Amino acid sequence: MELTNMEEDEKMHMTTMVSCLARMQADGYSSQFKAVAQGLLSLSTQKTFTPDQVKITHYFRFEGESDPSDSAILYVIDAWDGEKGTLVDGYGTESDGHTTTFIKQVEEMHK
Repeated sequence: MELTNMEEDEKMHMTTMVSCLARMQADGYSSQFKAVAQGLLSLSTQKTFTPDQVKITHYFRFEGESDPSDSAILYVIDAWDGEKGTLVDGYGTESDGHTTTFIKQVEEMHK
């Protein structure tokens, strides 16, 4: 099975959250998002988006080598108004309830 360019890039360069965040910043995903009760809050613009106003264009999972609580997921997000950014969440017992609820409601998600 042949890997796409994004999959090849992931395997070679996106092994840590720090390297992945740096790459997303370089690709224009400069806003940071936080899930709140009202939706997805941009920490850059203070706008709040509903699940139907965003799409998740990609996501990356990171698992701690020695401690399961080090596990996290990075969501790459495009908002309807052109704002682009990332949302980081733990997963498993470390996940944030607002983030989990919000992500489940987003209709458009790609890997």
